[in-house]
Amino acid sequence: MNDKACGAPCALIVMGVSGSGKSTIAARLAERLGWTYEDGDRFHPASNVAKMSAGHPLTDADRWPWLQAIADEIDRVCLSGGHVVIACSALKRAYREVLVHGRSDVRIVFLSGTQTLIADRLARRKGHFMPPGLLDSQFKTLEPPAGDENPVTVSIEAPVDGIVEDVVRELKNGRADGPGPARNQI
Repeated sequence: MNDKACGAPCALIVMGVSGSGKSTIAARLAERLGWTYEDGDRFHPASNVAKMSAGHPLTDADRWPWLQAIADEIDRVCLSGGHVVIACSALKRAYREVLVHGRSDVRIVFLSGTQTLIADRLARRKGHFMPPGLLDSQFKTLEPPAGDENPVTVSIEAPVDGIVEDVVRELKNGRADGPGPARNQI
């Protein structure tokens, strides 16, 4: 069945603040669906990584080229008939508009959690360039997706597999052709 004909997305953008589990959930979701996984962090220029590593939040001027690089990758994968799950903070609506740019075959998955829960996770995480001190900045920047963005919003309080199944269930519920995902489809 043609994915576009049945409304299935070609790309999922798993978004949330640092420490919400974007990379873990996106990778497991891609595995569950048989799709390609990409970590949005790999699209950051070295200057952005250095800035965040030094404890400085990015400005919008820092983010635009990074977001466009991710949007270009989504377009490339979708145009080639592929499917991709991308982990990306996408904290503001304007950022998500760059990533989705009006496509109906790209969906946002919002990982929702309290600042206390996420701060605890960040305090235990080792070897990541985003220091825990930038969490306040991330929550101040966060604009949760609005209903007109057609997001899938899931709580991050469940175990990883439970969160992934919640996402798959929500995506299937939004399909016109009913349940029963095949590999490479939802």
